This record gives sequence, C-alpha cells and structure tokens, in this order.
Amino acid sequence: MLDAVYCLCFTKSYLGLTDAASVRQGLQGFNISGSFQQRGDIYPVSVILRENGKKELWVDKEQVTPFSSHIGRLPVVFVAPDDVVLITGGSEERRKLIDTILSQQNNHYLLQLIRYNKCLQDRNKYLRSCEDGRVDHLLLDTFDDQLIQSGTYILSQRLNFMDAFLPLVSERFAYIAADAECPSFRFMPSTTPELYRSDLTGRRQKDILLQRTSVGIHRDELEITLFESPFKQIASQGQKKSLLFALKLAEFTMLKNHFGFEPLLLLDDIFEKLDQNRLQMLLNWVCVQNNGQVIMSDTHADRINAALSDLNIPFTLLKP
Repeated sequence: MLDAVYCLCFTKSYLGLTDAASVRQGLQGFNISGSFQQRGDIYPVSVILRENGKKELWVDKEQVTPFSSHIGRLPVVFVAPDDVVLITGGSEERRKLIDTILSQQNNHYLLQLIRYNKCLQDRNKYLRSCEDGRVDHLLLDTFDDQLIQSGTYILSQRLNFMDAFLPLVSERFAYIAADAECPSFRFMPSTTPELYRSDLTGRRQKDILLQRTSVGIHRDELEITLFESPFKQIASQGQKKSLLFALKLAEFTMLKNHFGFEPLLLLDDIFEKLDQNRLQMLLNWVCVQNNGQVIMSDTHADRINAALSDLNIPFTLLKP
C-alpha cells in the first residue's frame, strides 16, 4: 500500500520494481487510484498500466504528459527497510536522495537531470564502441557541450541545496540521538561550475581508455565521517538508524519549507529501525510539532496502537 501511494506521487515504484513486476500474477496491467487533499482542494490521481504495456497518468480527470511534470505536485518522503543503504552504500545512493528532493522542488532540475543522464549514457556507449582506437572528437565535443550545459546547472543547484540541507541533518540527528556524537558531512563535487569544461576536456584521453566518463555530476559524493573515520565503518547500528532518520527528517523539512505545507510521510516497518524512545520522538516531531500526515506499517497491531495512543493524536488502524 505504501508503494502504491508513492507511485501516485512519483509515477513509479519506490522499491525499484519495474511496471511489469508490479502487476499481479495472472493479470496484464494495473490501476492504482487515490485522492489527495491539498490546501482544501481534492485531487483524484490514477496511474494505469494498460494490457498493451502503455502507461498513463490521470490527475483530476485529465491525462498528464510528460510524467515528469507531475513530480513535486504531491511531495512525499518514504522511509523503507533498505534505506540504510544511504549510509552504507556507494555515493550513487546519496546522490539519489539529493536528486529526489531537488526534483520535487524544481521541475527544471528534474528535466536537466533527465537530459544529463541520457547524454551520459550515449557518451559512454560511444566510448565503449571505440575499441579500435578511432575516435570522433567532434562527436565527443557535442556530447561534452550537452553534459556541461546540464551539469553546471545541476551542480550549482546541489551546492546551494547543501548549504541549507546539511545543517538540518545535524540538527535532526541531535534531536533523535540526544547526546550521541554528531557525524560530520562534506559535499565533494567531482568538479566546479567554472572548471567543468576544462576538467572534462582534460580527462578525455583517460575516458577513452576507461570507456566511460570519469568526471561530472554523476561522480559527486556526500562524505560522512565520525571522529575523522568513515561513518559507515565505525558507527553503531543505533547511530546509523538515527542518521537515516535525520536525513529523512531533513528531507521532510526542506520540502515543507519549499511548499509551505508538510509532505506526506510514508514509514515502512518502522519498529525495525528505531527503539521506542526514538520512535516517539520522531512521531512527536512529525505529527505534534508539525501538522504532517503519516502512513506507516508494522507487523504488530498492538505495538503501533500503543505508540500512537501515547501521543494523543487522531489515527486510523487498518488490519489485513
């Protein structure tokens, strides 16, 4: 159900499932429908996969194309069991988090990211085809011009974003983890807007040998350390869980500040990530200190009922 709600907001599965994998066995399509209330207005939304494989998005009884124009209309934050990969995984996981937030705030950012990724894919495909040593440098110049145009914009937006985002992560970590030592954060871009072209040109021969593009916004990294050591190597499980929620609450705050209202918060199997005390602090912050709506899942009805009852907030408990 949580993934279905996310699909109505993002037109795709949060869990990385293909459309075909989301179809119930024995059927040839799906129809996910729901209604969202926003500032007094109600928006019926449907994502439909037809039997012929065609996918459609309908909002307020009108078909929407392209799907990218819908992103950000219904801001949402999802916390799933495997999200600890934001901390333990590679740099691409943290870039994905940054891109998810910025794409909801800025549709032009999303369009530039789509163009960049398509050009990067085409450039790398061409580099892999140059096995005989014959290289069309004019074609690479064309690829580079496109990468630079989109990449410099994306990088400038990321740099501005980090100035606001990282202090929020530290603040939220201190709230959740209480007296625990706060990790340090450093955004490490692959290049700069001013040096983008010269760095890309200077790496061309290396790229030809490697058969891939070695500089650009697809190589940016968010470094997380604790006592000057990699956080993922020395942090306890509790610290990792606290940082995960600090990142997500910072995402929540960034979206709220941008839109002027709280995003929808989806929490999957929440008790597996936080102890009772941390969970109470999280729910208090979202539902009491903020006017946020939460949809959450758990395997024990009594446990989730007790957690929400203690906060004295209205809720509906659905059982399968």
